[in-house]
Amino acid sequence: MTASQRHPNRRELELWLISPGSAPDSRAFALDELDEHERRRARTFRRPADRTLYVAAHIALRRVLAPYVGAPARELVFGRADCPRCGGPHGRPVVEARGPVPHFSLSHSHGRALIAVSARPVGADVERVPGPERVDVCLPSLHPYEQAQLTRLQGPERQAGFARIWARKEAYLKGTGAGIGRWMSEVYVGDGAQGAPRGPDGWTVRDVPCPAGHAAAVAVRGAPPTHIVVRELPLEALLVTDQRLERAHA
Repeated sequence: MTASQRHPNRRELELWLISPGSAPDSRAFALDELDEHERRRARTFRRPADRTLYVAAHIALRRVLAPYVGAPARELVFGRADCPRCGGPHGRPVVEARGPVPHFSLSHSHGRALIAVSARPVGADVERVPGPERVDVCLPSLHPYEQAQLTRLQGPERQAGFARIWARKEAYLKGTGAGIGRWMSEVYVGDGAQGAPRGPDGWTVRDVPCPAGHAAAVAVRGAPPTHIVVRELPLEALLVTDQRLERAHA
């Protein structure tokens, strides 16, 4: 543990929004901070915009976590926790390091990325508002009460409502480490409207403000955080020499 290492506060939740859409291409970023697996994964994206988003999100994750781990961003090693359903090594992503390290979650979708950092298990998700066809296809995957809520909406309002529910549900399932699957329909993660079922026991799920066209949410284990910090991470903070993230952490 180094003298400069930061420690997450159990009552706080730190969120970072990334929108790298104006980057010319992924080569503008500090690619040397990614490991071989991340660089290989980046090369599999066929659309340059998808590759740029992936690279930007993973460099941002490393730079956000580095002060908590007390190591340079390029030296962070990631692994997986055990799955809570089967015990296999494919649960929540974790940082492999000695001593206490924060919980974190990363999500990216169509030009936006969201990072959550917490002293407690946490999940984050950002979703682009889908077209009506996707809503129709995915609606049966939701909890029956969520389905009923959406069927009362029409047009763009229904699509935005679906994105919000889906983001809340994925954030919770990522926080638990279970991931998406058939069990998505078993859990209600709505907003607690009168007459609605209870939300997931032992978890707090919150919407996250984000630009139009997307919905975002975060889920943290335990009581609601007393302070949620949401920061926009500028594109320049992901370039090779920029120190803006370090100043934001200070």
